[in-house]
Order: sequence, then C-alpha cells, then structure tokens
Amino acid sequence: MGIIDFKATKCKHCYKCIRNCEVKAVMIKDERAEIMPDKCVLCGKCMQVCPQSAKTLISDLDLVKGYIEAGIPTVISLAPSYMGLLTYKTIGQVNGALRKLGFADVRETSEGAAVVTAEYSRLLMEGEMENIITTCCPSVNDLIEIYYPQLIPHMAPVVSPMIAHGKMIKEELGTEVKVVFLGPCIAKKKEAGDPRHDGYIDAVLNFNDISRWLSEEEITIEDCEDIPFTNKNPRVNRLYPVTNGVVNSVLATEEGRDGYRKFYVHGCRNCIDLCESMMRGGIKGCFIEMNMCSGGCIKGPTVEDESVSRFKIKLDMEDAIEKEPVPWEELDPVMERISFGKRFLDRSPRDVLPTEAQIQQILKLTGKIRPEDELNCGACGYSTCREKAIAVFQKKAELNMCIPFMHEKAESLSNLVMETSPNIVLIVDKDMKILEYSAVGERYFGKTRQEALTMYLYELIDPSDFQWVYQTHQKIHGKKVTYGEYHISTLQNIIYIDKEDVVLATFIDITKEEEQARQEYEKKLETIDLAQKVIHKQMMVAQEIAGLLGETTAETKTTLTKLCKSLLDEGSESEVK
Repeated sequence: MGIIDFKATKCKHCYKCIRNCEVKAVMIKDERAEIMPDKCVLCGKCMQVCPQSAKTLISDLDLVKGYIEAGIPTVISLAPSYMGLLTYKTIGQVNGALRKLGFADVRETSEGAAVVTAEYSRLLMEGEMENIITTCCPSVNDLIEIYYPQLIPHMAPVVSPMIAHGKMIKEELGTEVKVVFLGPCIAKKKEAGDPRHDGYIDAVLNFNDISRWLSEEEITIEDCEDIPFTNKNPRVNRLYPVTNGVVNSVLATEEGRDGYRKFYVHGCRNCIDLCESMMRGGIKGCFIEMNMCSGGCIKGPTVEDESVSRFKIKLDMEDAIEKEPVPWEELDPVMERISFGKRFLDRSPRDVLPTEAQIQQILKLTGKIRPEDELNCGACGYSTCREKAIAVFQKKAELNMCIPFMHEKAESLSNLVMETSPNIVLIVDKDMKILEYSAVGERYFGKTRQEALTMYLYELIDPSDFQWVYQTHQKIHGKKVTYGEYHISTLQNIIYIDKEDVVLATFIDITKEEEQARQEYEKKLETIDLAQKVIHKQMMVAQEIAGLLGETTAETKTTLTKLCKSLLDEGSESEVK
C-alpha cells in the first residue's frame, strides 16, 4: 500500500532524508532516494525535511468523496487533536461543518481512547508485565516490531484508539458503514491496512485534506451550526494527543494510580534511546507513554503550519478538558462485546551483513585505506564510514554518496585535465581575469600556470572574442585564429557558462596542419603554373601546324583547279572536230 509518493525527477541526491531518518529506511538507487517500506516507521521526517518536496503523502480524499457521492453511509472518526488544530467557536461547529460535507455522523476518536485507557488500567491493576509501553502510536509500534522485537513483551497488547473506535462504530452501525479517520498522522494509513485489523478503518484523512475540501465547498467552520456530537463525553481521554495525555488519562482512573512508575517519551530519537536503554535492562516496573512525534500528535508530520505552538495547545487543552474518567458502566457493555486486544509481531529485517574483508574492500573504493582516512563526517547520511560501507554492501547506498571522496575525485580529475590536456584550456571571468590555464599553455605562450593566473587575458592575447561571448552568451565554435607573435595557429571553441558566470575556451593547436595546408597550396599553385605553360606551348604548336596545313591546302587547291580547267578545255576541242 503506497503512503508516501516519491517524485524521482525532483530528487537532487542531497541525502538530507537519509541524514534525518533515524532508522535509515531510505535507500539510494541510481542516485535517487527511495523509501524501504519494510524498514520505514512512517514518522514523516523525510517529507518534512525534503528541500525539493520530492516526497508527498498519497491522499484518500477522492476515495472518501467517492463513498459519499455513491450514497454509502460514511462516518468520520475525529482525532482529539482537532481541538488544537481547527479554528471554531464551539466544538459543535466542527460537527456541523463535517456534516455539510456529507458525513452521516461525526464521532470523536476519544470514544476509542476511553476503552484503551480502561485496558491500560486493567494491565496496571494486574501487574503481570515487567514494563508497559503504550501502543497508541503506530510509528512506535513499527519501531519496536522492526528494530527492537525483544521489547515486544513490554508492549501493551491493546489496539490503538483509532482501531478501537473503528471496531465500536462497525459493531454499532454495521460493517457496510464506511469509517474514515481524520487526524494529523501518516502512520495511521498503514495501520488502517494492517491485516491484523483490516476492515475497521476504510480511509484516513489529515487536516490538510479536510481544510482543502472545506475550502472547495466554501465552508467556514466558525459560520457553521453548532451540532452536539452523538458520542458520549470522552472526558479526560481527549488529552491523548498532547504529551503526557495518555498517562493523565490513566491516572484519572482509580486502577491506574498505583503500582508502576509512569513517564512519557516523545520524539523519534528519544524513543530510540529509551528502547536502547530497555534493551540493556535498565528500566523495570514502568508504564511508559511513547509518541514518535516531538510534542505529541498535535505536531504530527502533516501539521505544516509553523505558527502552531504545541505548548499553547497543550495548555489550552489541559485547561478546557475535564479530568474525569469515563464511568465503567459506560465501558463494560462495549468491552464485553468487542475484543480490543492485539498481538504484536517480530518484523525485524533479515539483512545479510558483510565480512570485515568486504567492508574494507568497499572502504578502499572510496579512498579509505587507513583508519584515519575514515572521516565519519555524516554527509552521506550515515554516522560512520563503516555504516555506509555496510549499506553499500546491502545495496541501500552507493559509493558516490561519499561527498569528501567525490570532491577529491572531482578535484583530481580537474587537475588531471588541466595538467595533461594537449589543448590549451582557458577560463576567464567578466573582467577577463584568467581563472584557469592549462599547463600546456606555457609551451605556446611562454607563461606558466602560476604566472597566467595572475594575469588578465588582454596581457596574453586579444580578448575580443571572449568579450563578445560573455556579452551575448553565444558560443564560437571552430574558429581559426593565428597568433603571429607566438607562431601558433589555433582552432577555438569559446562558450559562456551561466552557472559560474565565466567564459571557457579550448584552443586546439593546428599550426602543423596549417603549415601543411600552406605547403600543399603552394604545390597546387606550382602545378597550375606548369599546366598553364604546357597549355601555352601546345597552343603554339597547334597554331604552327594549322599554318602549315593552310599553305598546303591552298597549293593543292590551285593545282586541282588548273587540272580541272585543263580537262574541260580538252573536251571542248574534241566536239569541234
């Protein structure tokens, strides 16, 4: 089931998501970041920190609209964080606004929280568990199931308030009714599709979705009718979304006041630290409220408004919400009909670990031959070079993620080009100050690289073409330029580099080719001259031959004419006789 949509075209291989992912559930493949679903706890941090917005949450809004447009009875389960994240005059106006969108009923998820609190109180009263970790936060549940499965015995075997509420609504109104959860959490989408309780929640929306929908329908909550909620007052259980809210809800019950020591932890790093501590066996006899989001659900990953103060919301909600528990007589009938238990599973990844030799081999590929070469700078997103090498072995990371190595490689390649290129390479700024000058230039212009880098281009050659390229941002390609004072002919390519605001030129030495071309041209001229002399001589001969032929022809003509006349004269004399 897709939850976070990834736009590969926007990912700029900055590795910020990896650096901010506490469980390293982001892999780099073909220089693009990808989320590993089997390792992700859906804390949403990668979405929040991505500078290119390459990761976005897939919305169920169209699905929910489809339910309503099709006439399917649809009930919304409203997370108690609405009290701090929506603007209204009375809470009944929230009910009125959501009903205007077409929901058949609007119920508070705190109904489900009330039975969860009762289950926690029962566990506290029984006192059989070494520690009790609350299981309201699906991200915390994923963290433990995937990364700390040894702590599963410490997890309260109870569903979250969302699943509990879905069960209650389906049991009351029928399985054909669609239940939509509305809250600030990303992980709820995954929890809703978990096969262990699939079918109780049909869609998940966040407050951004609902705000967009209300805006499309031109509905303002503060202008809506005050319609009381149909659910019974959940009382203290509305405090679940603020830090220490679950503990306060439990403490409000008589059963939850004794026995275990109680404290809360919020924020991914703090949750991981607590798990590490529990793994070492340093904590016993505690009831622990764990929340992945720093500040509780009211600062969930979809809460984008920076003006939202979790401190103010916490204070306001604690002032407004009564601290009384829901009476047992209201919960007993529900808890007798419905099971709110949950079995947690070991879902730890089975990644193959490299040998020490394989780690060393990967480290050497990025220039880390000695221990002191391992900078452990964290630029790639991993805390140490060894961690990153292991990730490379497991195909979660790529070698070129090492920023210092790539910088050194780029620098060395640049130096290699400047030192070994057979062509002259010049880079100048807008003032025609020489910024780069290849070593081969000394052979042609008589200036070392160190000398050239202190000069302006006009001190070396005519800068006219460079200035034209800089001013017009057009390029010159394949232009032949001869520098007589340096006895060199060049073929020049000059371009403007917008990103750096500089002009780059490469000069190819074509002096030999030009000399060869000149010599070949002179040979052609000699050949043409010789051919012209031959032609002239031939013409003279032809003229002499023509003259001789003319004289001979005239003599022949005279002789033949005389012969013909003589014959004619002889014929006339015979006729007279």
